Amino acid sequence: MKNRIGKSLLFLAVGGLMSVGAAIAQNAPDTQSGAGAGQDDPGHPRVNQVDQRQANQQDRIANGVKNGDMTPGQAARLEKNQQRIQNQKSADMAAHGGHLTKQEQNQLNREQNKQSRKIYKDKHQ
Repeated sequence: MKNRIGKSLLFLAVGGLMSVGAAIAQNAPDTQSGAGAGQDDPGHPRVNQVDQRQANQQDRIANGVKNGDMTPGQAARLEKNQQRIQNQKSADMAAHGGHLTKQEQNQLNREQNKQSRKIYKDKHQ
């Protein structure tokens, strides 16, 4: 009887450790190409290009507020548009395993171009 209980406990312990190992492996960051749906793929040039533009525009907005070139209200409106573009990028990536198609990149760049003109206009009024 004791032997059977011991085997059962051993089986449960091994099963528990396997579950923990699987959970840790799923949460580990993936730095290889094909990061997965909705996750940035650091090895994918289209994602990197869009992300860099997004970061540059965020910096331009922050600098505009800091320098007094735009009001907090203008910045809030621009930030809302930036978030809309980011949400679109995430949805596009989710549809393609963490990548962007050339067409999606072009569309996001067109949106970023519009946003860039708005930032310029708000900073130079």
